Amino acid sequence: MSEQNTEKSGFKVKVQRFGSYLSSMIMPNIGAFIAWGLITALFIPDGYLPNASLAELVDPMLYYLLPLLIGYTGGKIVYGGRGGVVGATATIGVIVGADIPMFLGAMAMGPLGGYLIKKFDEAIHGKIKSGFEMLVNNFSAGIIGGALTIIASLAIGPVVLGLNKALAAGVEAIIAAGLLPLVSILIEPGKVLFLNNAINHGIFTPLGLEQVANTGKSVLFLVEANPGPGLGILLAYSIVGKGSAKQSAPGAALIHFVGGIHEIYFPYILMKPALVLAAILGGMGGVFTFTLLDAGLLAAASPGSIVSLMIMSPRGGYLSVIAGVLVATAISFLVSFVILKRSKDSGEDISEATEKMEAMKGKKSSVSSNLKTNAEEPKVEVSSYGNIAKVVFACDAGMGSSAMGASVLRNKFKKAGLTDIEVTNTSISNLPNDADLVVTHQDLTDRAKDKLPEANHISVKNFMNSPKYDELVAELTSTGETPVKEETKQEQAEQKEINKVVFACDAGMGSSAMGASVLRNKFKKAGLQDIDVTNTAISNLPDDADLIITHQDLTDRAKAKRPDAEHISVANFMNSPKYEELVDRLKK
Repeated sequence: MSEQNTEKSGFKVKVQRFGSYLSSMIMPNIGAFIAWGLITALFIPDGYLPNASLAELVDPMLYYLLPLLIGYTGGKIVYGGRGGVVGATATIGVIVGADIPMFLGAMAMGPLGGYLIKKFDEAIHGKIKSGFEMLVNNFSAGIIGGALTIIASLAIGPVVLGLNKALAAGVEAIIAAGLLPLVSILIEPGKVLFLNNAINHGIFTPLGLEQVANTGKSVLFLVEANPGPGLGILLAYSIVGKGSAKQSAPGAALIHFVGGIHEIYFPYILMKPALVLAAILGGMGGVFTFTLLDAGLLAAASPGSIVSLMIMSPRGGYLSVIAGVLVATAISFLVSFVILKRSKDSGEDISEATEKMEAMKGKKSSVSSNLKTNAEEPKVEVSSYGNIAKVVFACDAGMGSSAMGASVLRNKFKKAGLTDIEVTNTSISNLPNDADLVVTHQDLTDRAKDKLPEANHISVKNFMNSPKYDELVAELTSTGETPVKEETKQEQAEQKEINKVVFACDAGMGSSAMGASVLRNKFKKAGLQDIDVTNTAISNLPDDADLIITHQDLTDRAKAKRPDAEHISVANFMNSPKYEELVDRLKK
């Protein structure tokens, strides 16, 4: 039995990661999708403010800007800025090789480009002769990017085009046959479990945008984003629920419907699993109404708020969208009302259900705070948190719940006078290397440790109300070990272990590359070849740089960019006595 549970858990994590990876290429670019949707709604011939000149922005943004952004983001996820450049370059190949918006192609070529340039850099690391670094770096990216572009245009593009057309034809066939409502049988349970972002942004957004290019709107943007099914369930709890579930349901309904945080109603379903039927039937009713009234949106509604739905609705399309939401709400409410009315227990264990939901999702949500749960967290051994300068809250998507948790701790730090400590939030896949302390939900801590093993980690059950925050504040204030003051940063940096040295100049090529080559050779002769020595532009200084070497005229800029790292200022990249001093120091 334990082996089966382990296999299920491993499969769940793999599905989570894949879904998160798909959505992570779309979500950072949602602003650009919304910008395109607004320009389309305003300036096309049927828009609110028809303008032939401004309407010319629509196609270039759809066919070029958005796919290139996806390709760049996919490459960057794999291998930073260099991977993003190659990924975007490769993406232009599938764009030119197809006559439709190539979003799925971008989601394939971006990561592929990043992966190939990463493997190439790993293969040649430390093997380039002094003076040739800039040449090899530039031409390797150019050659790999160019080759991928050609291959994508001639071979991959047509294949992805065929796949796109097959998927689009399948969607059209499902819609024409009136079967789209049946998709709710898979979507609504999937949302409650862990796949809402993957479904909406990883699948429906790319297909929906292609449908918009052909018909001017897409019903696919409404399938997962419809707040009606969840609203009906929460309204039913507000009337016939019991205990804390009834008390918290009205507030949850407002957050869900207006704020667009759908996950807030998931625990209410898990308290009474039969309510998934209400969500499915409500979703089916809403989708049926959308298709019957020819409803659709111009772009993805993110978050799934009624406000977002209205903004993304085309001119004259408001009533059909509102009708679908109301029908979904009514059906879901009636079914939920009957189920809860006949139930002997209608909501006393909302805290337990919240924890169950978060365990299945593999992430912590903002739900707990809004439901006022105060589940006691297990005590764990706490390491010393001295010299913490940056705290990062991390969840699956890097938004919503982690942002709210970061806000809570930021306020606690402010009240305790720890205002110099930076508190931010991100997704686990984008954890910065300069994070001193990472806060995650207990089901995500292992993934965070794999990503950033050298950082301190705090595992919590409730992002919004964890006793560990007060423990952290108490330790930092009682020991007086607040972030390193400016006047002692350099002194403490010299005591840190040096694993990565970065030479930085204005362009990140030429002189910095040659300086890196000189120091790399000195390290090799001294038996310090395990220390990574590289070069880049000051604007692209990596977060994991332990030591940064710059020309004396650029050191202030480098310190402003990376104040937490050690800095060495030289007058001559090629022949500085400070290199020998550094070698002697590291050999001790």
